[in-house]
Amino acid sequence: MEVLVYGAGALGSLIGGLLARAHDVTLVGRDPHMRRIRDDGLRIGGELDAHVRPRALTDGTHRSADLALVTTKAYDTDAAARDLATGEYDAVCSLQNGLTEERLVAALDPPVLAGTASYGARFLEPGRVRCTGVGEVVVGTLSGGASALATRVEGACDAAEIEAVAADDMPRRRYEKLAVNAGINGVSALARVANGETLTGPGGDVSREAAREVAAVARAEGVDLRDAETVAAVEGVARDTAANRSSMCEDVTHGRRTEVDAIYGSVVERADEHGVAVPTCRMLAALIRAWEVGEGVRGD
Repeated sequence: MEVLVYGAGALGSLIGGLLARAHDVTLVGRDPHMRRIRDDGLRIGGELDAHVRPRALTDGTHRSADLALVTTKAYDTDAAARDLATGEYDAVCSLQNGLTEERLVAALDPPVLAGTASYGARFLEPGRVRCTGVGEVVVGTLSGGASALATRVEGACDAAEIEAVAADDMPRRRYEKLAVNAGINGVSALARVANGETLTGPGGDVSREAAREVAAVARAEGVDLRDAETVAAVEGVARDTAANRSSMCEDVTHGRRTEVDAIYGSVVERADEHGVAVPTCRMLAALIRAWEVGEGVRGD
């Protein structure tokens, strides 16, 4: 399969690099990372080991592939969609945080799949990423149900020895992923702690309540997601990735813009549409945004 990975940072490079063990892969990202991959290949270390040589580009316009994986930060979704709209793809699949797929659907002609990736990835230096945890890739349609395209993506992942599932319950899984992000990211970023400490430390009650609020929004949107399911999902991810730091924690630590709008902003926006109270997510959104303003890194 021909695969283009748009937004080859830590996660995109890891998934794209693993796919390159069996497929024709093109990474689209920034220099000097792309330049080093062109010169010396991509080296993956940690819990998985590989040295592969995918194509590495900085321009994602006018490309073509069987599948485009979008792994940019959520705030770069519109820019990704504009570039992808100039190319030709059989399908596009988002592995981003937040609920970004609708924006891709609005801008692109090819079918858009929703996806999650629970592999842990850390950028080490140009040309090198570290796998900090082996997880799985889950893909499916936004509306749920069986999908031949999702099954094809699952098969491509299997061929590259990536754990993958073609799921028929993506509406629920999207909100479960959002609950995990809401439960871990903001608290870990504000407290500057690893994922495990987010749930076991004093912030654990805040994390669990944020997850419950996401479940309430999901139910208001017609998605059957119980409070206990979301709390269990957050606790499970925090336990399995206890030593890792969330992407938002890493962003705050390094003075970068966060995905607060895609995670907490999405919860608050949809909660307001349905009259659902989400005070914890609203508070976390305000605090992270206040930090961004203070640091001068907000994009609006």
